[in-house]
Amino acid sequence: MVQLTLSAQRAALEREWAMWVPGGVGVSGAGVRTEVAQSWSRSLRTVDPGRDHAPVSETDIGPRWADSPLRGPVTELKEQLHSVADDAGYVAAVTDASGTILWTYGGPVMRRRAEQVNFAPGGRWDEAHMGTNALSLALRTDQPHTVFSAEHLVAALHGWVCYCAPIRAADGTLLGVLDLSTTWKRSHPLAMATVRTMTSAIESKLHAAAPAPAGMRLTCLGTGRLMRDGQQIRLRPRHLEILTLLALDDDGYSHERLHYAVYGDRAVGASTLKSEMSYLRRATGGDITSRVYRFTTPLSCDAVDVLRAIERGDLDTAVRLYHGPLLPDSDTPGISEWRDYLEVAMRNAVLNSPNADHALTYGDSAPDDIAVHEHALALLPARDPRRAVATARLHSALRT
Repeated sequence: MVQLTLSAQRAALEREWAMWVPGGVGVSGAGVRTEVAQSWSRSLRTVDPGRDHAPVSETDIGPRWADSPLRGPVTELKEQLHSVADDAGYVAAVTDASGTILWTYGGPVMRRRAEQVNFAPGGRWDEAHMGTNALSLALRTDQPHTVFSAEHLVAALHGWVCYCAPIRAADGTLLGVLDLSTTWKRSHPLAMATVRTMTSAIESKLHAAAPAPAGMRLTCLGTGRLMRDGQQIRLRPRHLEILTLLALDDDGYSHERLHYAVYGDRAVGASTLKSEMSYLRRATGGDITSRVYRFTTPLSCDAVDVLRAIERGDLDTAVRLYHGPLLPDSDTPGISEWRDYLEVAMRNAVLNSPNADHALTYGDSAPDDIAVHEHALALLPARDPRRAVATARLHSALRT
């Protein structure tokens, strides 16, 4: 019965994929999960669904794995990871935060199948390079994901099912993901629980090796998250928007100014914002003043760090920290204004930089920016293998 159910599910997904993906004309979303449909639409800008394997990283993986904070915990848990992979017929993989695979393990048969699609050290599995898959979704959303059969954008992956969860440092920084992949016929609901358990074990060893960071850290580029003393504080999107606004403006906000920045011209009573601020004071330990809304001590924030890096001319740090637009799902007026400000500052700094690495790194977050990809190509030497990446991005941007 389970096998028939899986077969029916796979057939339905194949029909939906065949209807929307090959032509690249858009995705209805009616027959697939929302996050998959949205990822298909984004992925089609840069990824050919007919490609047969993941591209190879331009840099040597050996030193990157040797220097990775994940290497120690994964090595300590090697026997458990090997047992999981061997017993259930999976391939286990660990990536860095860019989606490049650093380590894999699997039995001979599964390993050979994985290597055929470059599910191996050096393979790039982020959304811009390999489209919709569990690794790319986990990296983009910072949440666990399962991707089954034809939910993958690339047809060569339709015979697979993948289970993936993000791995975070003690301060909440996303370090990479752990993935378990196998053939679609072996799909099982307990596989995700196994991934979560192994991810927790890796994080426990990471956190034990380093003292928990003190204070608060707000992440708002590409996603939204608040950490306090190494623990995530669960907040609604509105609270993250308010915290981001306060972090970006040292002068603080009057009640009227913050009300407009959050709600715009909508008819929202003054008591609503007061209620939100009361909740945030409890969540942050009372670190927000009342007469003018501001933090009593500066809030550590990735967007602020990017702006300061740009101001001091440290573009290496700025492009490394810039993981995407400011709270990309927010339509709050104040956030939209700051989002545009950050994007203009980053883009102009990159376009004025003579370093091709800056344009290539920023180009990951700006797939539709023709000028950035042209700038990368103008800076890269004729025989530089990275020209292939910049050329593919430019071609995709020109098509959209």
